[in-house]
Amino acid sequence: MSNFSVQSIGKVCSNENGIFIEVDKKYIPALQALEGYSHINVLWWFSDCDNTESRSVLQAEQPYKGAPEVMGIFATRSPERPNPIALTTAELIRIDFEKGLIQVAFIDANDNTPVLDIKPYTPSFDRVEIPGVPAWCSHWPKSTEESGCFNWGEVFNF
Repeated sequence: MSNFSVQSIGKVCSNENGIFIEVDKKYIPALQALEGYSHINVLWWFSDCDNTESRSVLQAEQPYKGAPEVMGIFATRSPERPNPIALTTAELIRIDFEKGLIQVAFIDANDNTPVLDIKPYTPSFDRVEIPGVPAWCSHWPKSTEESGCFNWGEVFNF
């Protein structure tokens, strides 16, 4: 196995004006032609869980109500994983190309979270028309739009 070097391209910034991805100055040219996409896929680092203990977690005890009693970490969206990488599809609100700011409607990352990469959301690569999910989570929302008003507190066991 090889070791890899990954560098942050920016960070998440949450403030009274909204939620932004602040792209480092040297990566601003990479934003060219991103306008026109309604959503982006944001790969970010679960920096709050980047420690030996969190990286050694391979199973979780029933993180979701109705789920199997024990689940492999790859079957969860847990931040505790061998490589604390997260993926969020975020609605793109606007881009400030001069400042390198991308405003998004929502991202499930904390303020100052390192961003690893940004890719445009394209249905031909990212959308699955009829995804299969286990019966215990089949009542979850069918889209990110529906997720916003879903009571996730009734789903998680933490």
